[in-house]
Amino acid sequence: MCALSRRAAITAAAALPALAVLPPARSQTQPASPPPAAPAALPAEKPLFGASLWTLPNGLTVVHAENRRAPVVAHYVFYSVGAGEDPAGKSGLAHFLEHMMFKGSPNVPSGAFSRRVAREGGQDNAFTSRDVTAYHQHVEATRLALVAGMEADRMASALFPADEIEAERQVVQEERRQRVESTARGRFREDWDAAFWGRQHWRGRPLIGWPEDIASLSRDDMLEFFRTYYTPANATLVVTGAIGREALEKLAVADYGGIQGRPAPYDKGRRNRAPAPDAPREERLMRRDPTVQEAAFLRGWVAPTLTGATPSEQAYPLEVLSHLLGGGQGSRLHEALVQSGLAVSAGCGYDGDAIGTGNLELFVTPRRETTTAKLEEAVGACIGTLLEKGVTEAEVARSIRQLTAGTLLALDSLGTAPRILGGTLATGLPLEAIEYWPARIRAVTRAQVEAAARAVLARPSMSGWLLPEGAA
Repeated sequence: MCALSRRAAITAAAALPALAVLPPARSQTQPASPPPAAPAALPAEKPLFGASLWTLPNGLTVVHAENRRAPVVAHYVFYSVGAGEDPAGKSGLAHFLEHMMFKGSPNVPSGAFSRRVAREGGQDNAFTSRDVTAYHQHVEATRLALVAGMEADRMASALFPADEIEAERQVVQEERRQRVESTARGRFREDWDAAFWGRQHWRGRPLIGWPEDIASLSRDDMLEFFRTYYTPANATLVVTGAIGREALEKLAVADYGGIQGRPAPYDKGRRNRAPAPDAPREERLMRRDPTVQEAAFLRGWVAPTLTGATPSEQAYPLEVLSHLLGGGQGSRLHEALVQSGLAVSAGCGYDGDAIGTGNLELFVTPRRETTTAKLEEAVGACIGTLLEKGVTEAEVARSIRQLTAGTLLALDSLGTAPRILGGTLATGLPLEAIEYWPARIRAVTRAQVEAAARAVLARPSMSGWLLPEGAA
């Protein structure tokens, strides 16, 4: 399951109408230096969630955000490890281990975790991204101690029973077949990432793993990975909803405080990973498939992020630029491609939450009568005009208004706050980067957007097509 980034969660809450045909993975990442300090918060700006955090003696970071709209709580544990930490030749290990974490701990038999949560009327799940792995439950507030106790039990001593490895391997392999191998778009997305970053680079490998790697992963691989990365000092506990801070402090100590602390393998925002390329490895990718009914076009650039070796001042302007280019009706791509009759939909996405280096991608579903040459000419003209003539104050204001509109709606979702808080803190960014995100976006200027556009869109890019058989 894919993670939901801070940006994705907020913009989704705003229900922006950008239609992504093949959206960029939200958590593709790269090595980074120590986490950056956020810019000073604007004094008049109210924190988005009003969250507080503290650290237990064993190193576990605890985050609390109270929300009394309903008598329910969300309980999330984020580990600062993801597919980006999969060793060479062992792609898919972080994801496979996520599956095996449901196979029992000393006080919770295999499969019982989810059954117990469901019996209490709650929901639970997990997800793996490039940068984090997270386990979460939504339950009635009086059942929080139950899920916290079970989660702490597997943090301390997940069992990884040897007699269940092969059966779960088949589950993972079937998941890969359904999500990747059985769909033309899934295969194309996998080919795109491999061509863009390099097939054996950690960014070019699929989160779920290459088939040959999944087949060879062992219990020993999982145990070593678990002992290295699943330690309190490399984890962030986030609890939001109908619980006060004092009650959470007591619960965190009672359930998690006794887990033996081990040194974290790294600072959460600094990973031991190979550097990502400064530009795409390939210039072009073309795939034809007889099952495809509608063509899809992608164009992508390498882009800086907030967690780079030198935290980029362009990250917030790039968020505005991405929306200005592809944020639904009124955006540059919509006007140039959809309103002109060349495309059915067009959008743009910026992977600015990624550790180290991200990417900016535009994606288009052309009309059937539109040729590849005609569409690429129109896309090139759109980008060229933006670089040559810049953007308008009205465009920047529109994008800022729509980007920040989702923040109030995000407060009403039980799962949005913990995903944003945990997902951002687990990548080494400070709490202020979350609480004052709307202020950072509102502070972006036209000149900053134009500078970010020149820094990214004028660099080498990669274009890709997924086409029906016989398409021109």
